[in-house]
Amino acid sequence: MVKIEPSWGKHLATEFDKPYFGQLTEQVREEYRRETCFPPGRLVFNAFNLCPFDKVKVVIIGQDPYHEPGQAMGLSFSVPVGTAMPPSLLNIFKEIESDLGKPMPSNGDLTRWAEQGVLLLNATLTVRAHAANSHQRFGWSVFTDAAIKALSEERQHIVYMLWGGYARGKRYLIDQRRNLVLESVHPSPLSANRGGWFGQRQFSRCNDYLRANNIKEIDW
Repeated sequence: MVKIEPSWGKHLATEFDKPYFGQLTEQVREEYRRETCFPPGRLVFNAFNLCPFDKVKVVIIGQDPYHEPGQAMGLSFSVPVGTAMPPSLLNIFKEIESDLGKPMPSNGDLTRWAEQGVLLLNATLTVRAHAANSHQRFGWSVFTDAAIKALSEERQHIVYMLWGGYARGKRYLIDQRRNLVLESVHPSPLSANRGGWFGQRQFSRCNDYLRANNIKEIDW
């Protein structure tokens, strides 16, 4: 498995030494040998590698990677340039357009967000092709929960965006006295069209909070 960015490696060092992580690594390697899996191995820790621990300003939690070819790139909700935007990502950009007046971008690559300090973290970092949640029981969530907890304990004034029931279930990991938690329904059409996604103005609220704490806002 590829190495993780050094600052994250330092803060998660104890996780790498735990038995579950060794078992997780073995399971993931075996799956990648036997099956088609996503994202490509070099991008498994992409969310961490593009957004070092001390640079995190915002955390957006997804469930697991896209499971169709050409989509997953190790960043929650993001797809590479040239790949059609999934419906959830389209709804994210529609809300940004309404909230901030920014026009719809030409592609769904969110690397530029990550490089500004947005940790686009899937709770499960790998998936088998055509099989959503197929690696959910491997133990990834123990590792990613530890990452969220480390941020909450050692950093402050981070905005956590929790979209949908699964992500909202992570709120117990976050010290809400020292950080901002923004919750809503998931941006998928099934949830968003029932209400509770559009009009929440999460992106401007996020930037307002960052500015109030003398942190450079995100160019969404």
